[in-house]
Amino acid sequence: MTDVSKAGKVFYPADDITKGDVVEHYRRVAEVMVPHLKGRPLTLRRYPDGIEREGWFQKEASEHFPGWVRVEAVPQRGKQGEYVHHVVCDDADTLEYLANQATIEFHVWLSTVDKLDCPDLLVLDLDPPEGTKAAELRGVARRARDLFKGVGLTSFVQATGGRGFHVAVPLDATTDFDTVRELARLAADRLAADDPNRLTTAQRKDKRGGRIFLDTNRNAYGQTFIAPYSLRARPGAHVATPLDWTELGRARPDGYDLTRIRQRLARKADPWQNIHAHAASAANALEKLS
Repeated sequence: MTDVSKAGKVFYPADDITKGDVVEHYRRVAEVMVPHLKGRPLTLRRYPDGIEREGWFQKEASEHFPGWVRVEAVPQRGKQGEYVHHVVCDDADTLEYLANQATIEFHVWLSTVDKLDCPDLLVLDLDPPEGTKAAELRGVARRARDLFKGVGLTSFVQATGGRGFHVAVPLDATTDFDTVRELARLAADRLAADDPNRLTTAQRKDKRGGRIFLDTNRNAYGQTFIAPYSLRARPGAHVATPLDWTELGRARPDGYDLTRIRQRLARKADPWQNIHAHAASAANALEKLS
């Protein structure tokens, strides 16, 4: 167990949550969280002075990290011979160490280091404007689930700890990012076309007109999504939380914090624990959707 440095330092001033509380959260969730990190390049969001002070996204692993922390050289797309040295978190000790380095948010690739070009996840991010009711987002998530089901894919849902939900689809990692992104975009276009007054795929905010943005941009080499059970660096210390579809009717995107996630895991297994047992072909799904 890592000795926490400056454990009493306040990281969430509005909630009186300390660095020690943050590290303890990651100790408690390690059993369910590490399987979703294992083998994947990470981007760390670090806040050494708490969330109200300046933080940064870290891709390149620090030279000060100990040798036992796994680091992998990941080729940069379009830059021959150039690499980013990403941390890979394969165990609870690494997770706790990174939390003690003031990592509040963990962002994870949709592919593993063994098959960087072939994602084993597709993620559709439901990004709502301010004031959108949770019930409206739930309906969109269900419609996305049904669309994917119609082309042979199984969907899972996550409350992001922010404003929206993620709909995640496990894939068999036989298809490249270009094909997966095309599938995601076509699915989003289909959903938006069916409900153009409430949904949009417009990249520019000034073109969205107060509609829910169906964001497919995470489905690309080097892009990430918020890891299951990661804290969010915003007041309330909300936690990205995988859900069962049967729970969605009462769920809010920011419905779990440090206390509620602890209570949840004491009574309920991780709904995503067998997600990759449902992996299917993105190429086959794209053919059906087209």
